[in-house]
Amino acid sequence: MRPNKIKQMWRDGKCATLGWLSVSHGLTAEVMARQGFDALCIDLQHGTAELKDVLPMLQAVSQTDTVPVVRVAWNQPEAIMKALDLGAYGVIVPLVNNAEEAAQAVAACRYSPVGMRSVGPVRAMHYGGADYVANANDEIIVMAMIETKEGLANLEEICATPGLDAVYIGPADLSLALDLEPRGDNPDPLHLATCDKIRETAHKHGIKAVMHCASASFAAGAVKRGFDMVMLTSDLACMVAGVRQQLDGLKAEIS
Repeated sequence: MRPNKIKQMWRDGKCATLGWLSVSHGLTAEVMARQGFDALCIDLQHGTAELKDVLPMLQAVSQTDTVPVVRVAWNQPEAIMKALDLGAYGVIVPLVNNAEEAAQAVAACRYSPVGMRSVGPVRAMHYGGADYVANANDEIIVMAMIETKEGLANLEEICATPGLDAVYIGPADLSLALDLEPRGDNPDPLHLATCDKIRETAHKHGIKAVMHCASASFAAGAVKRGFDMVMLTSDLACMVAGVRQQLDGLKAEIS
C-alpha cells in the first residue's frame, strides 16, 4: 500500500503542514496541492464542497505527493467510510465530545476486527494499492476535533481512545467554549493555555496534536510550542489576500 507520508513524518519527529480547501473545484485543489503542503484537507463541514465534489478534488490532489485529507461534516460512519473509499488518507471529525464519540469515529476508519468499516475501497485501492485492505488500518489517520466545553471536560478520555491518531484544535469553536469571542489565531492567554493543555494531554497518551492557524507567524509559534501539524492557510483566504494586496497596491500607486 502507498505509505502515508504524514505518519512517516510523525515517526521521524517532524511537524507537517496542512493546507485547506474551502472552494469545491478540482483546479483549485490541484493548484493548492502543487504548492508544497505535506497534506491538504477538503472541508465538508464549512467549505462549499458536498460529498459529490470529493472524488474529483481527491483526484486532483492525488496528482502530487500531497496527502489527501477530508474533514467530514459530522461524526457519521457512512460519510467517513465514503470519504475513505474515495481515497482520503486522513479524516478530521468535528465536535467530538467524549470517548464514545471518538471511538465511533475510529471504528468507522478501521476494518474488522478492530473497527466496523465496510470493505469496498472502490477508488482507494487504485490510489493506495492492491493490498489496501490489508494495510489501511495502519496507514489511515483519524483526527478528532477538540472544540467544545464537553470535549475539554473529557479530554483525557478522548486522547486515550484506542486507534485515535491525533486531536485537532478548532480555534473559533474552542474560543466559544472558553466564553471568548470566536476567532482564529487567538492570542488570549486562556486560549493559548488551553491549546497547550490539549497538546500536552495528547502527547501524554502517545497521540499527535494539530493546530488550525490563519497566518504563518501564528503557525510558526505553534510549531515552536510542539504541535505536530499546523494548518497554515486556505484557498479562499489566499485568494482574498492576493486580491486585496493588488487592489491596495494599485490605489497606493495612483493616489
